[in-house]
Amino acid sequence: MKDYLLALDQGTTSSRAILFTSAGEVVATGQIPFRQHYPQPGWVEHDPLELLDSQLQAAAQCVAASGVAPGDIAALGLANQRETALLWEKATGQPVGRAIVWQCRRTAAFCTQLQEEGYTEAIRARTGLLPDAYFSGTKYRWLLDHIPGARRRAERGELLCGTVDSWLLWNLTGGTVHASDYSNCCRTMLFDIHRLGWDETLCQLLDVPQILLPRPVENSGDLGVVAPGVPHLEALAGLPIRGMAGDQQAALFGQGCFAPGQLKNTYGTGCFTLMNTGTAPVTSQNGLLTCVGWGLGGETTYVLEGSVFNAGSSIQWLRDELGLIEKASDCDVLAEQVPDNGGVYLVSAFTGLGAPHWDMYARGAVVGLTRGTTRAHLCRATLEGIAYQTADLIAAMERDAGQKIPALRADGGASVSDFLMQFQADLLGVPVERPAVVETTAWGAACLAGLGAGLWASPQEIPQARGGKVYTPQTRRGREYRQWKRALERAKAWEEVEP
Repeated sequence: MKDYLLALDQGTTSSRAILFTSAGEVVATGQIPFRQHYPQPGWVEHDPLELLDSQLQAAAQCVAASGVAPGDIAALGLANQRETALLWEKATGQPVGRAIVWQCRRTAAFCTQLQEEGYTEAIRARTGLLPDAYFSGTKYRWLLDHIPGARRRAERGELLCGTVDSWLLWNLTGGTVHASDYSNCCRTMLFDIHRLGWDETLCQLLDVPQILLPRPVENSGDLGVVAPGVPHLEALAGLPIRGMAGDQQAALFGQGCFAPGQLKNTYGTGCFTLMNTGTAPVTSQNGLLTCVGWGLGGETTYVLEGSVFNAGSSIQWLRDELGLIEKASDCDVLAEQVPDNGGVYLVSAFTGLGAPHWDMYARGAVVGLTRGTTRAHLCRATLEGIAYQTADLIAAMERDAGQKIPALRADGGASVSDFLMQFQADLLGVPVERPAVVETTAWGAACLAGLGAGLWASPQEIPQARGGKVYTPQTRRGREYRQWKRALERAKAWEEVEP
C-alpha cells in the first residue's frame, strides 16, 4: 500500500527532506547545508546549482535511510524559501547568475523610487504587498538589467525566471513543467491575488516580461512526475508531484490552521506570523501583508502575514560571525545561565526591518553594553529580541482582527528553545503551543501532496499532530518590552545604506 509521503523542504541555509507516514509520523530525514554568499553589505546570494544539488541529495539521503521502497511512496510535496529569485536558460536549464535571496536588499533604492512616485497603493490593491526589496519582482528586474545580455535574451524567449519552487519543479520534471503555486506567486509583487494571475500593468512597471514567468497553479494537484535521470533520484523516477507551497503557508497548513482566526508563528531563519482570514482577503491597516494561503479545488484561502527578516539567523550570527557559541543550542544554555539580560537589547535588523515597520535602511543594533556584559547576556538578548519582534507582529495582527489572540501555535527550528517559548508566552500574555513534531512546514507540503494523491478527500480528514508542550504566561514583561522599543528606534535611525 502506498502509505508514505515525501516532503522536500528547501530552506535558506539548508535543504531538507522528510518521509512521513500518512498518519504524520516521521520515518526518516535528510539534510544538506549549502553556502551563503554576501558579495556586498546587505546583499545575499545562493548558487542555484548548489541549492538544487543539496535538495536532491537530501531527498536521496532520506529515502535511503528510511528503508522504504520507492514504489510505496504515494507522492512528493515541495515547500521552499519564498521570494528568492532565479533566472535560467530555457534550452539547457543552466542558471544565469546567482539567485538573489529573499533577505537581499540590493533593490531597496528602486522600491523607494516606486513609493516616491506614488505606486504604493496601486501595488497594494492588486498584490496585498508593499513596495519592498523583500519581494521577487524587483529581483527579477535587477537580474535582467545587470547580467550582460540577459534582457535581450529574455525578450527572445530564451530565458525563464521563477522562485525556488519553480526552479525545483522544473528540474525534478526534467524541464517539462514551468509552474509556481499561488502561495509563491503572491510574493513576487507581480501577482493579482484577486484574479489569481500575473498583472500586466505591474509587469510593465517592474519591466519583467510575462513570457519569463511560470504558470500559476493551485497548491495541490497534478504537478508532473519526477523525470528519469534526475541526479540522485534515479530510483524515484515516475513519482507523482502533487503538492507545493511556500514554506510559511505550508507551515500554516501543517499546523492545521484551516479555520479563520487561527494563526501560527514559524521561528526559522526569519520569523513569520500567519493568520487564516478565510476566503476573503483582508487589507491590513497596521503594516501587515495580505497574501494567498492556498488554493484548493477552486477555493482560495487568504492570510494576513507579518515577517521578521532575522530570527534564527541572528543565532547563526553569534555562532558563525562572532564565534560566541559552537552550536545553536548553546545559545539557549547560555541564556539560562544569567537571571536577566543585564540591560542588553539586540535588534537584529541586519537586512532591514520587515512588518510592521518596513524600514529597508534600518540596521542591527545592540544597546546597553557594559564592562560586565558576557556572552550569556548577548545570547539572552538575541533570543529575547526574536520574541520582541514577534510581539510587534502579533500586536499588529490583533489590531487588524479587533481582538486579542487566544493562543499562538509555534514551529520551526528555534521553537525547540524552551527559554524562547516561555519568554514569548510571558511577553504575549497567552499560551504558546508547540507540537511534538515541529516539522510542520514539511508536513504541510506532505499534506498538500496527500490531498493531490487522493489519500484524503479534504483538509479536515488530515491527521493532526498530538502531544507537544504548552507554555503558559508566568511573568509580565512590560518594562523590558519598553526598553527594547527604545533600542528599536535606534536601529531605525541607523541608515548605513543610503536610499
